Amino acid sequence: MTQLLRLVGRRLVSLPLMILGVTLLVFVVMSFSPSDPARLALGESASAEALQNYREANGLDDPLIVRYLSFLGGMLHGDLGTTSGSTPVTEVVAKAFPITLQLTFLGLAFAIVVAAVLGVLAALFRDRWVDQVIRVLSIAALATPSFWLAILLIQWLGEVPGGWGVFPALVAQWVGALADPATWARNVALPAIALGVPVAGSLTRVVRTAMVEELDRDYVRTAVGAGVPYPVVVSRNVLRNALITPITVLGLRVGYLMGGAVIIEIIFNIQAMGQLILDGVKRNDVFLVQGVTLTVAIAFIVVNILVDLLYVLVNPRIRSI
Repeated sequence: MTQLLRLVGRRLVSLPLMILGVTLLVFVVMSFSPSDPARLALGESASAEALQNYREANGLDDPLIVRYLSFLGGMLHGDLGTTSGSTPVTEVVAKAFPITLQLTFLGLAFAIVVAAVLGVLAALFRDRWVDQVIRVLSIAALATPSFWLAILLIQWLGEVPGGWGVFPALVAQWVGALADPATWARNVALPAIALGVPVAGSLTRVVRTAMVEELDRDYVRTAVGAGVPYPVVVSRNVLRNALITPITVLGLRVGYLMGGAVIIEIIFNIQAMGQLILDGVKRNDVFLVQGVTLTVAIAFIVVNILVDLLYVLVNPRIRSI
């Protein structure tokens, strides 16, 4: 337990340091944007005097380090600036980010379920036709771009001419899971599948490899030789030990899903982080792009630390390191 607490403490101590590094990187990169926040806020018709007064009032003429410290202070108080439409960035992000999280974790849940089933089957029927088929499917899924699959799913299953009309091609208005579960499920089904298929292909190969390695260990042969039924050994020991390895790659896959969700949201017309960053780029809205990028980056860091802690909890061997 002491070793576990130390590992948890090290992960938690590193969290603010990594967030600080991300904020610095995002702020410095966005500070080189050619867009003028003063002109974006006041409009093209604003006078030079009004623009200068705005810059002085908001510290835009201050040195970079001063502006960064001011940005950090505002971030600690939940202030990421305002958009070109004079709306607080935190307010806009707070509405969009939960939707992106839902798509991300639904895609991850789909990938985990598919990978666990196919990876285990491939390992149990190693080098047979079942294994060969699953390996081909996993490679095909891994090589499939999410955006291309999303377009195919819309053409096949969406409410478009020639499609089956099972799911909406575009999300006219986002509906929460609690408000209308049926509509919510229809809206997220195709985006989640498009996001999850490439990750499922990657995780299937990881699960299969981990299962094969465990099945070849001595304790499996010993247990079976002692009379323990093979299905019991697989379900109680092999499966539990084999699934430790795939956990280590989940953090990176979450980052891939978050990045992919931005594109998938645009394809399905989902008003979330993808639409925000697209609108910010179109309008040269520095504060909006900066706020969205920073939020996604911090979420990626937090998820990876949570995955590290989960790996420590399920793998007792690492606690002694």
